[in-house]
Amino acid sequence: MTATRTELVPFDRALETYDPVMGLEVHVELSTASKMFCGCSTVFGAEPNTQVCPTCLGMPGSLPVVNGKAVESAIRIGLALNCSIAPWSRFARKNYFYPDMPKNFQTSQYDEPIAYEGWTEVTIETDEGPKAFRVEIERAHMEEDTGKSLHVGGSTGRIHGADYSLVDYNRAGIPLIEIVTKPIVGAGKYAPQVARAYVASLRELVKALDVSDARMEQGSMRCDVNLSLMRKDAEVFGTRSETKNVNSLRSVERAVRYEVERHAGILDAGQKIVQETRHWHEDTGVTTSGREKSDAEDYRYFPEPDLVPVAPTDAWVEELRATLPEPPAARRARLQGEWGYSDLEMRDVVGAGAVDLIEATVAAGATPTAARKWWLGDLARRANDTGAPIDALGVTPVQVAEVQALVDAKRINDKLARQVFDGLVAGEGTPEEIVVARGLEVVSDDGALAAAVERAIEANPDVADKIRDGKVAAAGALIGAVMKEMRGQADAGRVRELILEKLA
Repeated sequence: MTATRTELVPFDRALETYDPVMGLEVHVELSTASKMFCGCSTVFGAEPNTQVCPTCLGMPGSLPVVNGKAVESAIRIGLALNCSIAPWSRFARKNYFYPDMPKNFQTSQYDEPIAYEGWTEVTIETDEGPKAFRVEIERAHMEEDTGKSLHVGGSTGRIHGADYSLVDYNRAGIPLIEIVTKPIVGAGKYAPQVARAYVASLRELVKALDVSDARMEQGSMRCDVNLSLMRKDAEVFGTRSETKNVNSLRSVERAVRYEVERHAGILDAGQKIVQETRHWHEDTGVTTSGREKSDAEDYRYFPEPDLVPVAPTDAWVEELRATLPEPPAARRARLQGEWGYSDLEMRDVVGAGAVDLIEATVAAGATPTAARKWWLGDLARRANDTGAPIDALGVTPVQVAEVQALVDAKRINDKLARQVFDGLVAGEGTPEEIVVARGLEVVSDDGALAAAVERAIEANPDVADKIRDGKVAAAGALIGAVMKEMRGQADAGRVRELILEKLA
């Protein structure tokens, strides 16, 4: 009996009966100049169907050629994930019909991947403090991406209910690395956090390797979440579902939690889980059925006859190993020590994806405290409000350092600095140009400030009397009045000094 209607079981209650088992498949688009098997450009955002050729369109007589840079990137990713690098691997044809795969098969790697048997480690916060989870990597293999379908009409953006569909083949053939974990067991109630932390660590890793921009919002990195539930007294994994193309860290965490609740509801009702792909809906936080999931034999894999095997020499592999950057975990620990951040502060920086931004801002002259203040405060809020990644706001680390330099020089204060950031996001020029154009510079004329202080005292005689009687804390009200009159363009510290000189 298969499920027809799902009653969700609350997450905590589901874990009383079941243990979640996860398998995460992360697809990373490589930032090569050309596609996996042809010379077409990979630049994002081009006009539809302008970056195609007979090879990536699967025209008769066209022959593929492997992108050497993609192979190099695959090996470096494998090494960074502690994988063994195969001395001999080959491509295969994965046969299935998708309208956005013009060849009617995908060139991938099947039983002989370029990298295999690796591991990485992630750390999350638990009730008992920070805890490390080891994630075993089954394989990392090379393949090509599919095109992109656009379903026009309807309310969901999916094919069901659409009036018609359009296909853009620009993405078809872009180099991909698919990183597949072994089943992740034992995470229990922390399974959603472990999934998020793992994908976040991969994103950090591939960016550090400079093999991908890992922009999840653009689809250059996305995760398929495989999940099943196993009764606590069982020894066999349950039937899995695969939630496809989850494209944000928050959504990875939410998708795991939702699928645990959905599976538990089906199993508690005495029904069977359908092995299927599912779609994640960011707006509602639920998954819906896609298609019944095929097993490997259904794809009729066979060796790609038009491509020779990939056989990296030991010398080349060791040469590439020497190019690996500092491991992200070691780098974070080093930077935390250099910046003087607490564990909580550093965790917030990592969670916001701001490590690189703060490092560059400090390198541009700002203090670590100031860099963190702006990136995790005002700029993080703007990113949350717009739904954009924090590094896609249009504000650079150098500009943040320049804004802080203006604050340090007392030409603007923090409140005025926020208006400078408004101008930077709007593309109004450099911080200096924005300060001048908007007339934001702090009033430093003591005569003008003294006159404003006099007016504030006259308007608030009761407050002035309290200050004369020694209640200095009351000066805050007069400072506020002066700042309001000066439209925030006054040095609050200097205003306080003038008030106390006058009244104390």
